[in-house]
Amino acid sequence: MIAIVLDLVSIALMIGGVYLGISGAVGVLRFPDFFTRLHAAGVTDTLSAGMILTALMVPAGLTLITVKLIFFLLFLWYTSPVASHALARAAVRAGFKRAGAPEGGPTSHN
Repeated sequence: MIAIVLDLVSIALMIGGVYLGISGAVGVLRFPDFFTRLHAAGVTDTLSAGMILTALMVPAGLTLITVKLIFFLLFLWYTSPVASHALARAAVRAGFKRAGAPEGGPTSHN
């Protein structure tokens, strides 16, 4: 009975992670400018990876595989937001503008 419940939880997490990954891909294709696309990719990437890796951890139990997946998840949770921030900062310094931003408004942050 417990194995069935763990499998259902794992399947639900996997479906949620795949849904978030697909919605992030749609956001990258549909949003108007670099910054909104970066936000869609960064947020859904982190959440999607977290749900998918958790879905892999649930049926594995407390094993060496789970410990490795936890380390991989922590690495992704740290590096993905940092990479998104670095890309956004580089885009601001390169002069990228938001869609619909006023022409004379502030565009650079030092």
